[in-house]
Amino acid sequence: MGELSIKIKIGNREYPMKVPAQEEATIRAAGKKINEKLKFYQEQFHIDDKQDLLAMVAIDSYVQLLQSSETRQIIDETAMEQISKLNQLISESL
Repeated sequence: MGELSIKIKIGNREYPMKVPAQEEATIRAAGKKINEKLKFYQEQFHIDDKQDLLAMVAIDSYVQLLQSSETRQIIDETAMEQISKLNQLISESL
């Protein structure tokens, strides 16, 4: 598909970007989510400094990423254990 030139508005600034067409919706959704988090932190903590708000959003986002990564790792390990047990049962049955 090719690249698209888009503008993403985060806070009060627009950021021009060239993105693969198949990623446009994801990037726009990410921009929307960032703005929602900015608004949440601004209302929750009454902070007006955009740099502070962006730092809080960055920390929050990275914590979520790490937590989901840890969860995915636990799920993968559990699945592998179950597969190993099933393989052992199958081998014993043969």
